[in-house]
Amino acid sequence: GAAVQRFLGPLLCLWALRLPAGGGAAARGLDVASYRERVRAMFYHAYEHYLESAFPYDELRPLTCDGQDTWGSFSLTLIDALDTLLILGNVSEFQRVVNVLQEGVDFDIDVNASVFETNIRVVGGLLSAHLLSRKAGVEVEAGWPCSGPLLRMAEEAARKLLPAFQTPTGMPYGTVNLLHGVNPGETPVTCTAGIGTFIVEFATLSHLTGDPVFEDVARKALKALWKNRSDIGLVGNHIDVITAKWVAQDAGIGAGVDSYFEYLVKGAILLQDKELMSMFLEYNKAIKNYTKFDDWYLWVQMYKGTVSMPVFQSLEAYWPGLQSLIGDVDNAMRTFLNYYTVWKQFGGLPEFYNIPQGYTVDKREGYPLRPELIESAMYLYRATRDPTLLELGRDAVESIEKISKVDCGFATIKDLRDHRLDNRMESFFLAETIKYLYLLFDPDNFIHNDGSDFDVVVTPYGECVLNAGGYIFNTEAHPIDPAALHCCRKRKEEQWEVEDLMREFYSRKKTKKYTLKRAPDHGEGENAKDPEDASSEKAGEKRNSKKSSHSLLSCPSQSFNSKLAVLGQVFLDNT
Repeated sequence: GAAVQRFLGPLLCLWALRLPAGGGAAARGLDVASYRERVRAMFYHAYEHYLESAFPYDELRPLTCDGQDTWGSFSLTLIDALDTLLILGNVSEFQRVVNVLQEGVDFDIDVNASVFETNIRVVGGLLSAHLLSRKAGVEVEAGWPCSGPLLRMAEEAARKLLPAFQTPTGMPYGTVNLLHGVNPGETPVTCTAGIGTFIVEFATLSHLTGDPVFEDVARKALKALWKNRSDIGLVGNHIDVITAKWVAQDAGIGAGVDSYFEYLVKGAILLQDKELMSMFLEYNKAIKNYTKFDDWYLWVQMYKGTVSMPVFQSLEAYWPGLQSLIGDVDNAMRTFLNYYTVWKQFGGLPEFYNIPQGYTVDKREGYPLRPELIESAMYLYRATRDPTLLELGRDAVESIEKISKVDCGFATIKDLRDHRLDNRMESFFLAETIKYLYLLFDPDNFIHNDGSDFDVVVTPYGECVLNAGGYIFNTEAHPIDPAALHCCRKRKEEQWEVEDLMREFYSRKKTKKYTLKRAPDHGEGENAKDPEDASSEKAGEKRNSKKSSHSLLSCPSQSFNSKLAVLGQVFLDNT
């Protein structure tokens, strides 16, 4: 039935990407295990200095060995790094951090927060950690995964964002005050990605909690963007969420648009939703027709299709990975290799790269340790085993260690030309960059499960399958188990179909085609470390002495009257 198809779909997607045996790494002399351990050491160098010098602030300032709040006041790096701890195998620290977050994070605060960033980093990070809790040995409560403290925190954070969606179009404001809602006089102009990057987290929330409001507002926002595409099938960069008028009319796959396209694909896979995939495929045709030149993607005017900026942005480097998810591996590899040449030119990806001139763009020469090219390498390596992709991982480790490593962590590279550093380590370095690097070099990680191994858990709605693989990464690299969305359904007919499916699995156990592991009963998991150890004591003292303030950054950070121009001077900066 349809329910069974939805249930199995994500696993079938993963099986379709099953890999050829062996790999070409050895042929080129690249020691994968050695690089994996170097990535692990990079993580702990950054993570331990965050705990020591910056917690409970959002981010580490690595040049001055202190912390700052940026996107809110959530101990953001700790939330963002939580599932990375499990991927690296550190269950005891995962358990300790879960306790710290439950005791210390409060969303009922007078802070202006980015709706987009709070969703992808906080809601996404908490949902992922919630769904991985049992695997990490946390004693989960009865009813998990349909209930639990991390799920309640994720729901609380998401509810703080809901006022932003109360607009005539259903497209959300970019900023919300967590205590008071949308501020009077808040700008109605939001970037496209800030409207279309909610379906993964919000649909997961709705399926787990049974409250449809989250998925409903996310879908309405997605459809509003679709409705307002141009006659040639493109969307612009910023739109007025009250009037639905496009303010910035540049169309491309990069900054301001990127994760909208990503979430159409990932939402389609997660929810087995043909409508979302058909939307993406229509966009994909227009993108190829109007923005693609020699396996590069340029920026064009959304109504006319004329080139407005022949620029490659580092944020666009997610695109080959997204192409691999829809099976377009050949085109993905060609574009990836273009982007890799830029990396090799500079030892990193500058924020903007002028394609005709073959060089950086004024005021956009930095590399804040972004993950996107490494993310694409991980996806493509799973699909092809091409050793060139491991070589990008090697180059990333060498570059980041050589240029960015300092005594207190890893610093943003302010200028790739002279390797000047900036006093910031974004939380996505531990959430995404390190995670994708580690997964590139760890072919046997549980994240790469091909569906042959899974757990069966008992919920109030019957038995369901978890940890079978096919994880969907949100745009902050937080993995969501797609099977979990089917654990908390109350529709009897679907419950019966799934239970029939499970009976079939049981009957086939003797064939050894499936390895069926029943998850441990409550209380079997390893007990958490004492949260009163030295590091958490120090963290607690800092939290008590900390004074909350408004976030330093709000989204979007560029002024909306900025003009977009040809040949690289992308934003006319008045500062």
